[in-house]
Amino acid sequence: MKIMNRLRKCLVIGSIFTLQACSQASLQRGSEAPYAPTIAPKVGDILHTASGQYVTKQQLLSSLDFFPLVYVGEVHDNPASHRLELDILKALQARHPGQMALGMEMFNVDQQEALDRWVAGELSEKEFLRQSRWFDNWGSDFELYRELLEFSRDQKIPVIGLNATKALGRKVSMTALDQLDSKIKEKLPEMDMNDPYQRQMIEAIFGAHGAGASLLESFQRRQTLWDETMAESVANYMLENQGRRMVVIAGGWHVNYGFGIPRRVHRRLPLPYVLVGGYNLEIPEEKRAQLMNVEMPKFPMRAVDYQVYQEYEIFKARGVRLGVGLDDHDEEAGILITSVEPESVAAQAGINKGDRLLSFDGEILEENFDLIYSVKTRRAGYSAMIELKRGDEKLEVKVNFYP
Repeated sequence: MKIMNRLRKCLVIGSIFTLQACSQASLQRGSEAPYAPTIAPKVGDILHTASGQYVTKQQLLSSLDFFPLVYVGEVHDNPASHRLELDILKALQARHPGQMALGMEMFNVDQQEALDRWVAGELSEKEFLRQSRWFDNWGSDFELYRELLEFSRDQKIPVIGLNATKALGRKVSMTALDQLDSKIKEKLPEMDMNDPYQRQMIEAIFGAHGAGASLLESFQRRQTLWDETMAESVANYMLENQGRRMVVIAGGWHVNYGFGIPRRVHRRLPLPYVLVGGYNLEIPEEKRAQLMNVEMPKFPMRAVDYQVYQEYEIFKARGVRLGVGLDDHDEEAGILITSVEPESVAAQAGINKGDRLLSFDGEILEENFDLIYSVKTRRAGYSAMIELKRGDEKLEVKVNFYP
């Protein structure tokens, strides 16, 4: 049971960040390096792994001009990863205006209409997050991706949702492919389950912690579904929009060594591509608890073409927390409070379990999203007025978001 709980914590089915973080410690050690660099890297250095030579940031960005597909592997909660992605997109957009597209693992194919409307300037941030159901579909804070998406909107760069839906992922992870019903099979991309390097990676992570074969098989099906769906999305877009270039951003294990998305795209559409990845050279103590000491196989290819040495920065969201559980599924007005965290902002304001929140600073609350978004836009040191219903009585309380 302890083994299973540890695996669920680090490799929750559906959590891509944890897989990337767990593998971080072994990433560099397992890659082929024909020319080892003569000087130990420091934060900010960029290594061209084929030659063992360090390059400048400008040299890196200039070299990407030669590739219609640029894959960037990220650690989802590291701000340094997101700055690198934005720098790459900005540089390529400046050189190739009107030709760029951005492919994102963080959105699935069903969210494309909301993405198109966002890029067209038809949606406010709040409506975009509502229509895309960001808080339901992705675990990382939107603040990490805001600048990238705002730049894409301002520059009219198409943003393409690459991933499979959560519902399809659950079905594939729970049922062997040959046992899925015909309607589900029709939704699947072409699935290559026989990549030996992907299998070695999954076996190393799961096997080191004594996981059973069924859990391993389940995760490989879901990982393959993610990779194949994203590859299909990239290939389809590039086929339908010839002459376009795309920056693809995804968790590191969808990019590193090329056996995740890149090789599967190339099977469908053989275009030149380059892999860029960050290596967390400095890791704060509080992040080390997320890393699992797994010895990865020595893959016969380099992890990435360009390795950017970074610090694993601590992301501190600017938004605040109310500290309540929410339920908006019944027909009554407002949002039902299902729990209140002790000593939270809500508890200090006198909000109780069973209360029904009706408005937040005058804005009517119709669904959980309304409250979640409003709270995330507030900052420490600010206050808000909440109207609530307790039994038959309506009350107004003031909540103070302490620093």
